Amino acid sequence: MSRGDNSNRGKGSGRQGGNPKRKSYARGNAPIKNKNNSPKKISDSDEIRLNKFVANSGVCSRRDADLYIKTGSVWVNGKPITEMGYKVKLTDEVKFDGRLITPEKKEYVLLNKPKGFVTSMSPEKTRTVMDLVANASKSLLKPVGRLERNTTGLLLFTNDVDLEKKLTHHKTGVRKIFHVELDRNLKFEDFQKIEKGIKLEEGFIQVDEISYIEGASKNEIGIQLMSSKNGIVTKLFEHLNYGVVKLDRVIFAGLTKKDLPRGHWRILTEQEVINLRMM
Repeated sequence: MSRGDNSNRGKGSGRQGGNPKRKSYARGNAPIKNKNNSPKKISDSDEIRLNKFVANSGVCSRRDADLYIKTGSVWVNGKPITEMGYKVKLTDEVKFDGRLITPEKKEYVLLNKPKGFVTSMSPEKTRTVMDLVANASKSLLKPVGRLERNTTGLLLFTNDVDLEKKLTHHKTGVRKIFHVELDRNLKFEDFQKIEKGIKLEEGFIQVDEISYIEGASKNEIGIQLMSSKNGIVTKLFEHLNYGVVKLDRVIFAGLTKKDLPRGHWRILTEQEVINLRMM
């Protein structure tokens, strides 16, 4: 495994732009929609027609939504709705053919997280990752999984509930590669222990691959695994009495840090979204 990528910022990325307590982070060179093209934000208390809700979710046109509603394919809060003109709120649970849908366009934002930010959606005294992507979308995006405060690297945000659940489900597992820097060289016998798998309180942790970083000291390690357990890489090394000095997630579910400097974000390409859905 090679070192992390420190390439220049790519097109459509966002960047830090000041103290998050005073103002939000700037969007950098990303294109910004003008007022005429920006969709009106719907509050939780607003009511909209069910056919519009379904159409806005992207599954079909409004005309087709009427047909699906008539045939009982759309359920609201656990009950099939066939009434034309029926209105719903954002807080209602709407399902189309058994799949949960939302009236917002699905959006996917990839952040290269810096140190010192917690993965939380709640307003806190400390800085959160939500400050970094505040201008990435008008929709409410959620982080997919989490990274610890001092862990850096790739963190995905989306309003696609189904994909978020799929990528974080313990039975699914997605490929993650971390660049780890330890407080001392990793002994080869401990290297082999991790390679074979280690039993922790969280269960037996099996890595897919572990290697010394090429051209670096023996305290820099590349590790690949599928586990969705939070903080598991740090726990693996701490179990063997190593301190983790730096931890950087360089690959997540096939996504890389190419052209994405620390503290910046970018919108996923259509092909990247397709790849994630096919996992």
